[in-house]
Amino acid sequence: MSTVAIIVIAVVVLLILGVIGIYNNLVTLRNNRENAFANIDVQLKQRYDLIPQLVATVKGYAAHEKEVFEKVTEARTAAMNATTINDKIAAENQLSNAMLNLKAVAEAYPDLKANQNFMQLQSEISDIENKLAAVRRFFNSATKELNSAVQHFPAVLVAGMFGFHKEPLFDVGETERANMDKAPEINF
Repeated sequence: MSTVAIIVIAVVVLLILGVIGIYNNLVTLRNNRENAFANIDVQLKQRYDLIPQLVATVKGYAAHEKEVFEKVTEARTAAMNATTINDKIAAENQLSNAMLNLKAVAEAYPDLKANQNFMQLQSEISDIENKLAAVRRFFNSATKELNSAVQHFPAVLVAGMFGFHKEPLFDVGETERANMDKAPEINF
């Protein structure tokens, strides 16, 4: 074989190896991006599963606590407004029963305080939203790496041949962007 033939074969082999390397790198970056999006799905699933359960739990505790305190307050008011002896006896018995219920609840559930439950709910929501923001940032980072690789020379030549193209980043969208311009409404 002549030297020219060996050089041509070597160049062709190097080009084929280069294309294979670029293709494999693009596949790895695409898979990283897909994995990053799967992580977003995991966090969204956690949010969808956990938040309603936490809200229901807090509402249940708050409603229970509210009912106990309302009964104590009503019984106290009735006892203070009673005018006859029989009314006072009945009102004081009602207040005693309400106080026993309050005491029983406090003994059975020493941590039953709506404020703590709301703080826990707020903490859990914040934690989930922070995790979601982190995986979205990771997804955007993986997308940026893929987009950069697809657009760099000589990968741009290989990318076009194999159907790789620039992918969109995860953003809030036009509707949400408009909502972000407004102050948030907080309802309990």
